[in-house]
Amino acid sequence: MRILVLGGAGLMGSGTIRDLLSPLSSGITKVVAVDSSASRLAALAPEDPRLETRVVDISDRGALRDVLGECDLCINGVPTLAGHQMAIFEACYDARRTYVDYGGLGVYTVQQKAEHSRWTKAGVTAVIGLGADPGTSNVLCRAVADRLEHIERIRLYWAATKVGPESPVLVPPYSLATMLAEYANPSQQFIDGRLQTVPPQSGVETIDLPQPWGRTTFMYTQHSEPLTVPFAPGIAEKGIRECTWKMSLPAREHEAWVGLVKAGFRPDSASILQTVIDRNIAERRSAIPEQESYEVHFVIGDGSVAGRARRVICRVIGRPDPLYAGYADAATSMSMSIGVQQILRLPLRGGVWAPEEYFDVTAYLQELQKRHFVVELSEGEAPSQPTNRAAR
Repeated sequence: MRILVLGGAGLMGSGTIRDLLSPLSSGITKVVAVDSSASRLAALAPEDPRLETRVVDISDRGALRDVLGECDLCINGVPTLAGHQMAIFEACYDARRTYVDYGGLGVYTVQQKAEHSRWTKAGVTAVIGLGADPGTSNVLCRAVADRLEHIERIRLYWAATKVGPESPVLVPPYSLATMLAEYANPSQQFIDGRLQTVPPQSGVETIDLPQPWGRTTFMYTQHSEPLTVPFAPGIAEKGIRECTWKMSLPAREHEAWVGLVKAGFRPDSASILQTVIDRNIAERRSAIPEQESYEVHFVIGDGSVAGRARRVICRVIGRPDPLYAGYADAATSMSMSIGVQQILRLPLRGGVWAPEEYFDVTAYLQELQKRHFVVELSEGEAPSQPTNRAAR
């Protein structure tokens, strides 16, 4: 397996490289990390003879074509909002190389899926939105859907919390532009059998979760899962009428992002804010306390089996673990690595696929468990109405 990672020195790309080269992975013969920054590439942690680094301007189509020619699969780790996603996608098609990306906001999801027939005819494979959310979240949707004969709704949630002293310094959990987009942009949710645009920070819902989350408030944000899951074979024909995505950040961090959006910050002004945030982190690093991070990804599916109401819940839980030390987001980085290895171990399927259409659920979840994530699945009689205690 020869893997190219564009944006390989970034937070997600570098984490994926780390997992690909770890003892948890196998069959990796070469990883080429490409980035525009020589200094960031030099700081990549893995010291492994299989790792090569290249300084490449990905807007140089000739240089991109050359590095694609050396690999079997291309991971697009360039931030979605940087504006290169479709160009990289098309470069992989032209080079007949398997393409994957972290997706996320769904900005290009519909455009990419529209190319499914062309990629199928050419025998070229793309799996889009492969990380934790989207990615693992899509696989959880498939796990739930496969246990229902008729589907009323599939609701996706992600919640993060921290245990420890409150930090006086705001540290973005992932790309700043993505954070601002999730809080400032409207989103598309699949409601009443069709995609509908809803306002930013709407759909507020409170759910009682186990500790350390407790009573948790969620909101709609821009994401790709509602754009693919309700249309996937094996799900669409089961009558699904609702598929939504909601997230929850720690309360004080949530307040900060709400305030920044109120002040007028948007994804297109992320570079200005990034400068201020980076400076603040550098100057006040000693004030940032040790905190333990917890996250839960879960899907609630309501429907029926043999005419009887049924609720299926599938969860993936991440807790503090020494294995995750040094990762900015272990769940996202490791999920990409898991997916890439599964793609390359089996015969390729030409076309543009979402994760819920491509992966074997059992094998995928087993790999997450190997990486110390807790996987839970429960089934029971569905309540007559959705309840804010649904995720217990």
